[in-house]
Amino acid sequence: MSNNGSKKQIKYPVRFKLFTVSAVIIIPMIILAVYQIMALHNYSTAYDAIVRRITAANNYNLNFKEEMDESMYKIVVEAVTFDEIDENSDLINPYTLIRDAKENFTKLREITFSRDSLDWIKRILLNLDTLEDRINEIRENLKESGNYEKNIAMLESDIYILTELFQEEIQYYIYYETQNLEAIRQSLDEQVGNVIFTMIAALISILIASVLVNIRVTDSITRPIRMLCSKTALVAQGDFTTRTTCSNRDELAVLSERFNDMTIKLEQQVKRIKMEQENLRYMESKLLQTQINPHFLYNTLDTIIWLIEVEKNREAIDMVVALSEFFRIVVSKGKDYISIREEEIHIKSYLQIQQSRYKDILTYEINIPEELYPYQILKLTLQPIIENSLYHGIKKQRAKGKITVNGEMRDGIIYFHVIDNGVGMDEEELAALRKEIEMPGSRQSTGFGLANVNKRIKLNFGNDYGLTINSKKGEGTDIMIAFPAKLIENMGIEVGYE
Repeated sequence: MSNNGSKKQIKYPVRFKLFTVSAVIIIPMIILAVYQIMALHNYSTAYDAIVRRITAANNYNLNFKEEMDESMYKIVVEAVTFDEIDENSDLINPYTLIRDAKENFTKLREITFSRDSLDWIKRILLNLDTLEDRINEIRENLKESGNYEKNIAMLESDIYILTELFQEEIQYYIYYETQNLEAIRQSLDEQVGNVIFTMIAALISILIASVLVNIRVTDSITRPIRMLCSKTALVAQGDFTTRTTCSNRDELAVLSERFNDMTIKLEQQVKRIKMEQENLRYMESKLLQTQINPHFLYNTLDTIIWLIEVEKNREAIDMVVALSEFFRIVVSKGKDYISIREEEIHIKSYLQIQQSRYKDILTYEINIPEELYPYQILKLTLQPIIENSLYHGIKKQRAKGKITVNGEMRDGIIYFHVIDNGVGMDEEELAALRKEIEMPGSRQSTGFGLANVNKRIKLNFGNDYGLTINSKKGEGTDIMIAFPAKLIENMGIEVGYE
């Protein structure tokens, strides 16, 4: 049995193994999801930035020229002055338009990354500076009279052309930003293709890895369990020498060691119990063999002497032969089991001796089929029961009685009935005797022999076998003996002198 120093430490718990199986699947899926989310976020951010830039530029593309041309026309024809224009709700101050445009396109320049788009923003800003210079010149001309024609010429040749140019430059800027948008779309398509390819490859890898890890982990869990199940079945069948082996360093390895510790203890306990039962069986067998009433031997010898004295030599010889046969079976060369044929010879010898002594009150009949002869029986099974029937059944009635021994086999079980027509027992006496034969330690004369026979049968064949007693007061007693049928090995029967 393993000691504390050899106990396996849990290094890879089952929970950790199951977590590993889950991690092999979940972690790569999380990485894929994060990668896809980041790619989509980057695309969305770049796309939104371009759309915002295009939208901002497009606002000027739609409104700037119209508003600037109208305001400058009204100023040149002196319908409104620079100082009064802010008060006119239908017009916008040209300087305000230029200032707002410069601020917005300066911001666009800071967030624009395409070289072509940046070039057009620079041109737009330079154009705004030039436009502001022309407006300044017109403003100075308006301070002096007689410059109307000159201002109209500047309006048409400078202002209108510059705003037209401004509008074209915005169109180019929008065009190149749209090209960037198309490039981003193409990049997105490439990224989507890469993501799909990566996901397919990753899913295949995850599937293969998860299957391999799952097979390995589940096998490391189920294999020891299957082994424990098979070993437990062997233990249930009575094999306490079986052992399990588990190389895992987890709870199952600890369980396997505990199982081995348990089987070792069970094996030791079973061996101890078997040894105790064998000792008990041996002691009770010897006790039963030595319990032969000495008075039986003394009385038999006295009878033989009396027969010789009255010159009944033939009867004396028969009695000596019967006594010799009786003790030959008792000794049986130390065997615990004899054949039913030998047991029949034994009880016949006993009954012959007793009939010689009790001619007036005893008759007997033995009905044992010859097909039962080859089967084994515990030595000294029937004789103590017949003795009990004689002394407690026949003799007590003070009249002629009969003892009948019947044998039969049914469904693999051998049954013997020892029947006497003696005094019998009432219900109270029968209940007391039935209780007494279950206690072989009893020293009462009525059930001592019966109890030892019953105990020996149960020790050798199990609690399903043994004695069953039925009796009625004034009618007699029937004692049934039951034990499993088993052929005896190396059967050899010796009858007569040895």
